[in-house]
Amino acid sequence: MNARTPRELELAMQRDTADGTAPAAEPVLDIHGLSIRLPEGGDRTLAVNAASFSLQPGQTLCIVGESGSGKSMIANAVMGLLPRPHVEPVAGRILFDGQDLLTLSESSLRGLRGRRIGMIFQEPMTALNPVMRIGEQLAEVFDAHVSLPAAEKRRRIVSALTDVGLPDPELLIDSYPFRLSGGQRQRVMIACALLLEPRLLIADEPTTALDVTTQAQILKLIRELQQRRGTAVLFITHDFGVVSEIADQVVVMQTGTVVESGSAADVLRRPRHAYTRKLIEAIPSGEVRQPQERRDDIRILQVQDLHKTYVSGGGLFKRGREVHAANGISFELRRGETLGLVGESGSGKSTVGRCLVGLNPFDGGRILFKGRSLVSGHQFRTLAQGKIQMVFQDPYASLNPRHRIGPTIAAGPIAQGLSKDEAMARVLRLLKLVGLNEEAAHRFPHEFSGGQRQRIGIARALAMEPELLVADEPVSALDVSVQAQVLDLFAEVRERFKLAMVFITHDLRVAGQMCDHIAVMQRGSIVEYGTTARVLGSPEHDYTRTLIEAIPRLDSAHPPVHAAATQTLHD
Repeated sequence: MNARTPRELELAMQRDTADGTAPAAEPVLDIHGLSIRLPEGGDRTLAVNAASFSLQPGQTLCIVGESGSGKSMIANAVMGLLPRPHVEPVAGRILFDGQDLLTLSESSLRGLRGRRIGMIFQEPMTALNPVMRIGEQLAEVFDAHVSLPAAEKRRRIVSALTDVGLPDPELLIDSYPFRLSGGQRQRVMIACALLLEPRLLIADEPTTALDVTTQAQILKLIRELQQRRGTAVLFITHDFGVVSEIADQVVVMQTGTVVESGSAADVLRRPRHAYTRKLIEAIPSGEVRQPQERRDDIRILQVQDLHKTYVSGGGLFKRGREVHAANGISFELRRGETLGLVGESGSGKSTVGRCLVGLNPFDGGRILFKGRSLVSGHQFRTLAQGKIQMVFQDPYASLNPRHRIGPTIAAGPIAQGLSKDEAMARVLRLLKLVGLNEEAAHRFPHEFSGGQRQRIGIARALAMEPELLVADEPVSALDVSVQAQVLDLFAEVRERFKLAMVFITHDLRVAGQMCDHIAVMQRGSIVEYGTTARVLGSPEHDYTRTLIEAIPRLDSAHPPVHAAATQTLHD
């Protein structure tokens, strides 16, 4: 795994020739002693400290670590995207096909990016231009590197969108990014990176926000590209389940330093470093939540035949795109219970969640909160009286970057008539409850990590003393260790406040751990509904079985999770 000097490579080739064997392949990427400096005033001097590893053609190397470990810094250094001079390499080499990328000019790097080195970014909405159609953005990749007729470009773009499993690519090519779900936008980014089939593909947490079936498709697609073109893949992730599916070699990083490296089999089965063992142990166990003894029969939420349809595009001579995001959805939820809404990206689960809190008007059906019908539209929030709250998938986007945390959390209670002093006292109690100190009330959102911002989102929702909490993919983008802490926090507040919860997730391991009942959604409809133990232990619908079988596992030799004797989703 460690990089070799040019002289060492030369000697190795001489030995191979003397032995009559073929010389070893030159690495596509060879990083040796790389150190990257952070600006003054940071929590440490170096973002990356003397990192070394190499990547061979057709090989996948996974860099694993928590947020802040330096793994994305390495990816940005390879791409030449570090914000110099504030963050820049101060030692080491990055050799791509024997050429040191750190010595190249910006114009030379621009010629490599997209054509020979592709990158899939973690957050697609910041990487996509919101005012350009999808097809136009992908066409820019061709325009920068090759000359193709317009019809051929469109054909290749449609083919790429089809390869990554996007529906209706002929219509989607003319859509804007904001009209797609988070998972669909990520698939667009992956299609963009693979358009010219680069020699080196850097994937920075590309499957974090994707459902398990789409994740399986993407991992399969990357493997097929490797087999066809010998592409080397540098894959950055915090999910050891993904590592077990795709990695040949693994590098584990902690606070900028490589603490363990080796083959995937060795690192997964015989981890030597305590930090590696901690990351593996933090993976959701998938242990099925046992049915809870019903304490009361108070129906907090009843959803009856809910309908919501989106219509976009279209015109006098052009067919519009119609999506039935919620098609006859019905379920009920009692006090203290948690219902999991599970499904692929685009299945409609987030739309249902937004309808439940009044952020989306619905077209038909009824939502009853404590027996009272909530009218779709502007009256919804008045009737709900703040007792229905939501925790969003992206806490940073849901917080005003110019407002301090304390006033942000206190705004809701103050609007409901609580005095400012009483509201701030409640804020301080809630910050302590979610594991933050009182000083956090005076800080801005950008001063917190992703996991801390999600805790703030939970505190803000609890400030209204809700009876129903809707959590929309609240842990999908978090590191596994932070994810475990946030899930424990959700379980604690559910018991303490006797909350009814609708927990939206694409991770069946999380659903098994958190939920009493599960509703599986596909294309806007519930295809299976029942207790968690029944749905995950004995699934009846083929789609549910597909979701379960797509879950990445550390040991791929495990039997299917719906076997009769199986009680966990993940061993």
